[in-house]
Amino acid sequence: MTLDGIMVHETDPAIVPQPRVVTPGTESTQEKAGTAPSDAIVLFDGTDLSQWTSTMEGKATKWVVKNGAMQPVKDAGMIRTKQEFGSCQLHVEWATPEDAVDEGQGRGNSGVFLMGEYEVQVLDSYGNTTYPDGQAGALYGRSKPLVNACRKPGEWQSYDIIFHRPRFDENGKVVKRATFTVLHNGVLVQDHAELSGGTGWLGPHAMTDYAAHGDKGPLMLQDHGNPVLFRNIWIRELED
Repeated sequence: MTLDGIMVHETDPAIVPQPRVVTPGTESTQEKAGTAPSDAIVLFDGTDLSQWTSTMEGKATKWVVKNGAMQPVKDAGMIRTKQEFGSCQLHVEWATPEDAVDEGQGRGNSGVFLMGEYEVQVLDSYGNTTYPDGQAGALYGRSKPLVNACRKPGEWQSYDIIFHRPRFDENGKVVKRATFTVLHNGVLVQDHAELSGGTGWLGPHAMTDYAAHGDKGPLMLQDHGNPVLFRNIWIRELED
């Protein structure tokens, strides 16, 4: 049967293949991290940093693992995955320090960088006012979150990110912009938001128009001088 030229209600798998089966993971609690779906690449399961390296060439990362979480120590610098990714579904959990002693951008500041370029801001935004495009759930400097869904400092929070990479033509001109859908603690904060260019203060193309780059890049976590914790990080690669 066809409807407007589209095959519908077809049961023959030779004509319309069945979706492949993916076993869902388990949900996290404040006390215990959940597990990843069966087809995900687990980037951090609370045991070691074997999937990660320093962004400083030739140097071992100074991030540490303690009680199932990873965090930077003083002057640790950013950390990046050894593997590179393009369009993806990303899950990452984070917690800012319980003793919130600063304000604005100085309170629990970090970031999640897709392809090493495009930042989803991490910040303690619970009762903490800053510029809207720099608070938790923002695409830094480009798109403020739809709502503030931040939990109290010290509590575990989650980002679920659907990212579609930008596309460039043979001359390096962007022909399709990157898009983000972000759920913060299960609440929609970016709804297929389209980036007009680079984000953040870091990276070669920060806060500029698009500059051409490869189809894949690393996931990076920022060291902004705050001991932000991360756990339960997994990624599913998506077709463009």
